[in-house]
Amino acid sequence: MVSTVSDRPGYGQLLRTPGAWTFLLPGFAARQPFAMLTIGIVLLIQHTTGSYGSAGAVAAVSGVSMALFAPQTGKLADRFGQRAVLLPGVLVHAASVAALTVLALADAPIWALFLAAVPTGASIPQIGPMVRARWAAVLGAAPGREASPLMSTAAAFESVTDEFTFVIGPVIATALCTGIHPAAGLVAEAALTLVGGLFFAAQRATQPTVREAGTAGSPRHASALSVPGVRVLAVAFLGIGAVFGGMQVSLTAFAEEIGSPGSNGVLYGIFAAGNMLAGIACGAIAWKTGPRRRLIAGYAALTLTASGLWAVHSVPLLAGLGLLVGLCIAPALISGYTLVEALVPNSARTEAFTWLTGAVALGQAAAVTVAGQLADAHGASTGFLVPLVGTVLALATLLTLRSRLVPSTPGRTVARGIGHRGPVTVD
Repeated sequence: MVSTVSDRPGYGQLLRTPGAWTFLLPGFAARQPFAMLTIGIVLLIQHTTGSYGSAGAVAAVSGVSMALFAPQTGKLADRFGQRAVLLPGVLVHAASVAALTVLALADAPIWALFLAAVPTGASIPQIGPMVRARWAAVLGAAPGREASPLMSTAAAFESVTDEFTFVIGPVIATALCTGIHPAAGLVAEAALTLVGGLFFAAQRATQPTVREAGTAGSPRHASALSVPGVRVLAVAFLGIGAVFGGMQVSLTAFAEEIGSPGSNGVLYGIFAAGNMLAGIACGAIAWKTGPRRRLIAGYAALTLTASGLWAVHSVPLLAGLGLLVGLCIAPALISGYTLVEALVPNSARTEAFTWLTGAVALGQAAAVTVAGQLADAHGASTGFLVPLVGTVLALATLLTLRSRLVPSTPGRTVARGIGHRGPVTVD
């Protein structure tokens, strides 16, 4: 159920939040390279080795490294402040990308490229989670109490921003690699990361407050994974990653199979457009239904729409079903991120967001591998089973462990998820 137009907390109200623009603009510039890295690696390595397999393997190493190290970056940002983590992080990332680029152009052996890909992925600045943490800080979100109605709008805004980034980032990187030099995409990625990250780090006024451990009222620096709800959400977000990865590979294989490789871009663009449109709509609605119920409903709809992908064999039908799948992703993502505001204390919020982002990346990496093998062995249609299986398992996890998604009230140990004195209603 939604509210009337008169009390709708829309994007205009959100963007009038004091201090918002000071981190939104540099944050957008700093997160843009994240969408350029994978395609930049693939295009450069394929150019130097002549192998898409080698290029994909190096990109996968970078992605897995990011998924494993991102939560640790978030935990450090929560403990020492975003600026303290970003300043060395962007320098390490720029140096790592430069090393990978030089090694590739020098025709270094594949093992050397793998080694360089590890710090490249591990040092990717977690700008998206940091921006979400800043929204929570400026909107006054706190665990155990009702979140600001603008938090859902902020989560939707960030989902749309992420999707927009992943639409234009690969286009920019591809244009640079094909129009200027195969290494131009990675060079631009490193430069944008460095400049955007430094500008973002300079916005001290909006970064979440860091309190010294042991001082009065200071939060304990417990890991975000000690919150049961975060563990449940991380598993659920693996399913969203399975949708992204499975769709990327399976749509490409489908387009090749029907002899129309050019249709791949159109099909994936329609899928991404559905995600963006749903994100915009979700942020424009003042929901009276709680985020936990919306999360489960979103996953149920995502599972239902994904269940028909494997049986579709025409471009128009696949485009229509892909649009529906995209429309169902944003509500699930937004609801999950909104739940974090109620489940996790300020002292672990950035880390919590990075666990979810890392789970999506890890699910995507696994789905790309499995869907590719299925498509090679049994045809493109079997690759579409990966999004279905991923969402079914995620939905089953949410239904079984939905009680873990209820936050504790203030004054009790949120990180342990026990001692509820009357849980806040999130349904």
